[in-house]
Amino acid sequence: MEIPVAKDNTVSFDEFDELINPRPAETDFDRVVEQALSRRGFLGGVLAMGGFAALGGAVLPKTAAAASNRFAFEGIAASTADDIVVPQGYKAEVLVRWADPMWSDSVAFDQASRGTAASQARSFGDNTDGMEVFMYDGHVLLAVNNEYTNREIIWGNRPEGKAETADDIEKGMLAHGVTILELANDGSGWKVVIDSPFNRRITPQTEMQLTGPAAGHDLLKTTADATGTVSLGTWNNCGSGKTPWGTYLTCEENFNGYFSAADEAHEVSAELKRYGVSSKDWGYGWAKVDERFDVSKNPNEPNRAGYVVEIDPTDPNSTPKKRTALGRFKHENAEVVINNDGRVVIYMGDDERGEFIYRYVSNGVYAAGVDTDELMNNGTLYAARFDASGKGEWLALTPETTGMDLAAICVHTRQAASKLGATTMDRPEWVTANPNSDEVYCALTNNKNRGVKPNAGGDETPAEGPNPREKNNYGQIVRWRPEGGDHAATAFDWDLFVLAGNPTVHSDAYAGSENVNDGNMFNSPDGLAFDSNGLLWIQTDGEYSNDGDFAGHGNNQMLAGDPVTGEIRRFLVGPKEAEITGLCWSPDLRAMFVGVQHPGEDGDSHWPDGGDSVPRSAIIVVTREDGGLVG
Repeated sequence: MEIPVAKDNTVSFDEFDELINPRPAETDFDRVVEQALSRRGFLGGVLAMGGFAALGGAVLPKTAAAASNRFAFEGIAASTADDIVVPQGYKAEVLVRWADPMWSDSVAFDQASRGTAASQARSFGDNTDGMEVFMYDGHVLLAVNNEYTNREIIWGNRPEGKAETADDIEKGMLAHGVTILELANDGSGWKVVIDSPFNRRITPQTEMQLTGPAAGHDLLKTTADATGTVSLGTWNNCGSGKTPWGTYLTCEENFNGYFSAADEAHEVSAELKRYGVSSKDWGYGWAKVDERFDVSKNPNEPNRAGYVVEIDPTDPNSTPKKRTALGRFKHENAEVVINNDGRVVIYMGDDERGEFIYRYVSNGVYAAGVDTDELMNNGTLYAARFDASGKGEWLALTPETTGMDLAAICVHTRQAASKLGATTMDRPEWVTANPNSDEVYCALTNNKNRGVKPNAGGDETPAEGPNPREKNNYGQIVRWRPEGGDHAATAFDWDLFVLAGNPTVHSDAYAGSENVNDGNMFNSPDGLAFDSNGLLWIQTDGEYSNDGDFAGHGNNQMLAGDPVTGEIRRFLVGPKEAEITGLCWSPDLRAMFVGVQHPGEDGDSHWPDGGDSVPRSAIIVVTREDGGLVG
C-alpha cells in the first residue's frame, strides 16, 4: 500500500520518508534483471508465461486442472465510473463501510461531523486492507485491517481538513487498527451480525504483548514499560495472513509517520532514520494527545512498532501478540506455508523502495496440540538475494552472519539484511504461495522515484532493469520456486510472471510482457492472493489518471492470472480514486470479500452512497447471480 499525496504537502508520504532516508535511484533487482535480459534476449530470458518455462523445464501444478478455460468469467473492460464493475453474471454489494455501527448502542455515521472519537470506537474502522475469514463453532468471523485515515475526509468538517481538537485527533487514531466482525447469511445475502460477542475493535490504544527474541531487550523498554514486554496498540496495518491454527496475522507497515517531536529540530538516531522516523509526522498529530509518540521523550517507542501481530479472532478478550522473531520493517503481509517437513515458513515483503523480501522458518514443526507460541518465537529470519542466472539464495540473519545479537536483528532487521548484501527491490508488497505448486509470488508494485530529482526523494540516475525506462511506473510480479519443493531450502529459482505496461501507448519495454494486452493492462500490482483452484488474483494500487502512459488503464482493479498459461483477465474495477486491496472468500466459496480503500482521496468520489455523500472505504461482497462458486 502506498500512502497517497496529502493536499498540504508537495511530496507523497513515501517520498517524505525518502527525504529522511534517501535511496539510490536503482535497486539491486534492476541490475539483476538487466543482466539476465542481456544474457537471454530482451523480454525473453526471465519472463515466462507459466510454470518457469524460461528457467528450464515446465513445472506443472500438483493437481491436474486443465489449462483451458480455467476462468469462470469473461474479462471486463477498464472503467472510470464511480462504481464497482464486475463481469456479466456477477453482482457486488456493500457489506460494511467506514464508521458503520458494530453494536446496537453505536451511533450511526453522521455525514456532517464524520463522527467523534466515542462513535468511532464502537464502529467499523477506516481504509480497509488485508482480511481473512475464520470458521469457529458454526460462526463465520471476518478479521480486517483498518490501515489509516484520509485526513481531508475524516476531518472534512474542519477548515482545510485539519484537526482542531483533541477529540478530532483521537477520532483519527481510533479509526486505525483491526476490526473483527461476525458475518451471517440468512439467504438474502451476507450481513454483519450486530452485537455479536465476537465483534471487536483493536486500536492504537489496545494492550499488546511483545514476544520473541527482542521481548524484554533494552531497545524495547520505555518509561511506561520498564519490562519491554507490554506495548499499546497497532496501526497502519496493511496486509494480513492466516495461520493453520486459526489465528490472524496483521502487519504493521508505515508506522513511522505517526511519530514526531515537539521540537522539530530534534535529531533522531540513524537507526530510526532508516525506518523513516523523524521529528515531523504526516499530520496526524498523535503526539499532541499521547506523548509516547514524541520521539524526543520516548526514543524507543518506534522500536515497538513495525511487527507482525498475531490475534485470536475467536476470543475478544485475548491479548494480541507482536511477533518480534518475524523481524521489524514495513510489513506488507505474511504468507504462511507449512513446509513438507512440518516447519512453519512465513514469507514477507518490506514495502519501501530499496528494501528486501524476507522469510521466517520455525525451529519446531506444526502438529495438533503443539505450542504455537514456540513456532512463532523460535526460528530463523532470512533475506533474499536474486542472481542474474535466475537463481537465488536465502541469507540467514543470525548473530554469526551479521555480528549483531539476535534481539538487535529482530529490531534493526533492515540493517541486518543490508550487512549481508540482500537484493534491494522495487517496493515488495503482497506475497502469496500457490496452493497447487511449490512456487511463491511477490508484487513489486513500482519505483516511481527512479529518475526523480534529489529534492523529491530520488535522483537522476537513468533507469535500467526489467523496464529500461525513466521510471518503473507500471511494476511487475516476481515468482520463485524453492529448490526441491522445500520452502526451507537455501536455494531457489526465479522469473517474472508479468511485467505490467501499456501496449496501446508503447511498443518497447513500456508495453509490458506478452501476457499484457489492450484488454487487461494495469499498473502497480499490490495485493496478491491465490484461490483454491490455483488462480492468482491481482489487485492494484496505482495511477488512475487514465491519461498519457496510463491511457486506457481506468480506475484501480482486480484481475485473475493463470500461473500455468500466463493468461490474465480483468475481473473487477473499483470506483474513482480508490485502491482495491484485501481479498478472501466465504467458507462455501460462493462469496468473495473485496476491500475498497480510500475512494475519493483527491476529492472526486462519493462512493458508495452516491449523491453528495462523504466517500467511505468499504468491504464489498461479490457473488454469482446463479449462486455458483466465485472466480
